[in-house]
Amino acid sequence: MFITKIQPRVSETDGVGHINNTTVPVWLEAGREEIFRMFMPDLGFSNWRLIIVNVNIDYVSQIFYGKEAEVRTWIKKIGNTSFVLYEEIHQHNTVCAKSTATYVNFNHETQKTEAIPETIRAQFKEHMHEF
Repeated sequence: MFITKIQPRVSETDGVGHINNTTVPVWLEAGREEIFRMFMPDLGFSNWRLIIVNVNIDYVSQIFYGKEAEVRTWIKKIGNTSFVLYEEIHQHNTVCAKSTATYVNFNHETQKTEAIPETIRAQFKEHMHEF
């Protein structure tokens, strides 16, 4: 599991006093940085490898400004050219959001998917979510 700490900002708070639902996908993406580094160690866009093809989010509980939140990211499934993440956002020891996201390893020069390298597969296996 990868853990990313988030400090909610005032600008992310909506009119009813909780973190706006449009902020949650941004926080979830922040939790994927270590996965991005596996494919693009320098995080440079000149050789960006990953394309997101599906995201699903369940909003379970409200998230509030002023209290740290935590994004927890696991690998749910590893395919040949794609993988699925399972993520949760926690605040006050409460699961506030659950998500899955599917990424494809994509070569922009050839415009084709490519197999996930074995070295990355091995790293993924260290972060598998047990269902």
